[in-house]
Amino acid sequence: MTAQRTRSTGWLPWTLLLLCAAAVLAPSRARAGDAAPTDSLAAPAATDAAANAPAGVAPAPARAVANASLSTVRMVRLTGKPRTVVRSGPSDADAIAGVFAPGTAFAVLGGNGDWVNVRLSPSESGWVHASLCSEYEDLSGMKMSPNPRLYTRTGSFVLEGYAAGYAFDRESNSLALGGRLAYYVFDRLQVECGAGWTHVHRPAEIVESLFGLTLEAEDFDMLFYHLNTTLEFLPGRQMVPFVTGGAGASIMQGRTEASINFGAGTTLFLSKRSGMRWEARDYVFHSGTDNARRLHHNIEFSIGTLMLF
Repeated sequence: MTAQRTRSTGWLPWTLLLLCAAAVLAPSRARAGDAAPTDSLAAPAATDAAANAPAGVAPAPARAVANASLSTVRMVRLTGKPRTVVRSGPSDADAIAGVFAPGTAFAVLGGNGDWVNVRLSPSESGWVHASLCSEYEDLSGMKMSPNPRLYTRTGSFVLEGYAAGYAFDRESNSLALGGRLAYYVFDRLQVECGAGWTHVHRPAEIVESLFGLTLEAEDFDMLFYHLNTTLEFLPGRQMVPFVTGGAGASIMQGRTEASINFGAGTTLFLSKRSGMRWEARDYVFHSGTDNARRLHHNIEFSIGTLMLF
């Protein structure tokens, strides 16, 4: 009996120890649960408002806005005349934090009834009555342009390959292939050299010569090259319209004819180093024998890809 009583009373100290531990830990758990924030979005705002509130003034309740844009800032602009008093708390009885001219703008931190909490400086805040200011959103962080200037291209080389439809003397149509190499002297100005090839086929037509009228068909290869100056209207942007003009030569049927050309088009830059270009250009030159010279206007519509380096 004595041994059994000893074993039974041996558990008593451990039981008392566990009960004491539970009594100590229960209040601390309850306090921790009360302090836990219930809204993860509102907790940072409440902390910021408490940090900026003047001494002795209860912080204003935070305004939690779901999915608020990070690019916009709520602002107020003072409208009171001639001067607006900003106070250290949300009442007329609080001390004056500053006096400001009409039109002064402040970022909004929060509100309390008819009073707006504003940021006066990185380390100071104040309160202004809602009747003395107007609220708006600062969209400077969201400034958009349909074709913004991206960067400078001065000093870059442009290598382009293109395919085109070529209308010899505005009558026969043929495929033309070519390439161009350009250099950006300035953002608006390029110097360009290019060369192309096409095969011209024209049906028989009456051609006047020294000895009368003859019926001739034309079927020949033609090479042409040029040196141009290109002027851009929206330099440094993604979509850049331009005009171009210059001089060169066309080689056909064993003869080389001096030519001039002019045109206009648009370049679309797909990235900083690549893009597309389409344009219309007129090559003007004479051809034929000394006694039967003819003036040609040869229209070329081209589209190509380019790379900057």
